[in-house]
Amino acid sequence: MSEPAGDAKLEVKQASKEVKESENAAEKFSAMTVSKNSEMNMGELSAAFSAVPTHKPVKKQIQFVEEKQEFSRFPTKAGRRSLSRSISQSSTDSYSSAASYTDSSDDETSPRDKTQVNSKGSSDFCVKNIKQAEFGRREIEIAEQDMSALISLRKRAQSEKPLAGAKIVGCTHITAQTAVLIETLVALGAQCRWTACNIYSTQNEVAAALSEMGVAVFAWKGESEDDFWWCIDRCVNTEGWQPNMILDDGGDLTHWVYKKYPNVFKKIRGIVEESVTGVHRLYQLSKAGKLCVPAMNVNDSVTKQKFDNLYCCRESILDGLKRTTDVMFGGKQVVVCGYGEVGKGCCAALKALGAIVYITEIDPICALQACMDGFRVVKLNEVIRQVDVIITCTGNKNVVTRDQLDRMKNGSIVCNMGHSNTEIDVASLRTPELTWERVRSQVDHVIWPDGKRVILLAEGRLLNLSCSTVPTFVLSITATTQALALIELYNAPEGRYKQDVYLLPKKMDEYVASLHLATFDAHLTELSDEQAKYLGLNKNGPFKPNYYRY
Repeated sequence: MSEPAGDAKLEVKQASKEVKESENAAEKFSAMTVSKNSEMNMGELSAAFSAVPTHKPVKKQIQFVEEKQEFSRFPTKAGRRSLSRSISQSSTDSYSSAASYTDSSDDETSPRDKTQVNSKGSSDFCVKNIKQAEFGRREIEIAEQDMSALISLRKRAQSEKPLAGAKIVGCTHITAQTAVLIETLVALGAQCRWTACNIYSTQNEVAAALSEMGVAVFAWKGESEDDFWWCIDRCVNTEGWQPNMILDDGGDLTHWVYKKYPNVFKKIRGIVEESVTGVHRLYQLSKAGKLCVPAMNVNDSVTKQKFDNLYCCRESILDGLKRTTDVMFGGKQVVVCGYGEVGKGCCAALKALGAIVYITEIDPICALQACMDGFRVVKLNEVIRQVDVIITCTGNKNVVTRDQLDRMKNGSIVCNMGHSNTEIDVASLRTPELTWERVRSQVDHVIWPDGKRVILLAEGRLLNLSCSTVPTFVLSITATTQALALIELYNAPEGRYKQDVYLLPKKMDEYVASLHLATFDAHLTELSDEQAKYLGLNKNGPFKPNYYRY
């Protein structure tokens, strides 16, 4: 082999010298660290590291085969397709977007096209796969462990059967927690037929478990709009069975019965509604003089507002966003539209993670509360170009318009925590110039002609129940409230409730709360006779007037 010449010879010689210096320094460092009788102070440690020479590699520049490429601000069309494929292939299978673990089924056949029979020989149901019933049963049993108050109510009232003769048609989210409520109603004597109030929130295995038990369930995750209304109709319109009670979440079931089956609607003994949207619809019917049955407004009961709306959303907003986007919130600029109980819960969670939170509000009282809580109240147009995330919680429509979506920056996230999918103008995004790419379950990239992407979650539907789960304990509070409202309306003597919308009696709110205190080993202080007389209260409650704001 010939000896290297010129510059190459000097580089080799220099490299050999540096290697030798490195070895000597390493030996010195090793001797100091392994010696048991010597202690190394920070100065010695620093000297040891400084003795290791830092030098440039022999090759002064690494040359790649391919030419150096510049990254453009937005990916090209081909790059977008490649990126979309890589994301969807690597993430869709490994991340569950909602409570159901059976969403990845390869069976694309619509449940409407299947003939399924449960172990009792009944086919009066329509779910994704009845064979998932055993797994769904385990989900329900897990939920029962954190719904002790509802189970306690079931055990207390089971012998009396207060809902004997009740035929309840329900339209709610079909989850393990809702299943505990449905099975409680059945245990109290009711016959139930059930459908889903959201096309994305159904846990398929839970729907199968309920169907196996004998409850006529018509729901599956990923229904189309046509499926949604077909399922509602199948619950109501069945031979030999006519509902006399409605449990609704959003008002769609009530609206369907009112419009399509007016004779059935007139014979309903009571409606229980748990959402802002549904309650708003009931008050509209009442104001127009078209509400011919009494209705219970569960949404505005204290146990729903303060626990389901506030504390539940405080936890589930982050769960839904993290599962779908893996976003880090520290330093992110977030707009929360609406500072009611849902908005308050969302803001508290986001602020705790270091997000910069803005509020939009129409109500001066809620706006003032937001200011006092340390948030800046703005108009959406003032911050639309700079924010990273928009969350709607108003129950209104067109809160985020196409014009505002056009002005959002690349990579912004848009989602909804209200019941209805009307808050974000999603329909305006389904135009030829915009491209939709599904990158995960319930996660769409809407791509503008210039390459800008806006990340839309759950197609503008309810984020937490579409993309994640909600705390079981909080749902126990709401479910117990719903059960008591149904019992109250069904058993109320004629004349107690007129054709109007009512709030849950305060005493019932307090009873629901007391049932859940045992979970925390909480002990209430009892009033003495003298104290009760001084306050003008019954020792057993109610302890606050109806106008009291908790």
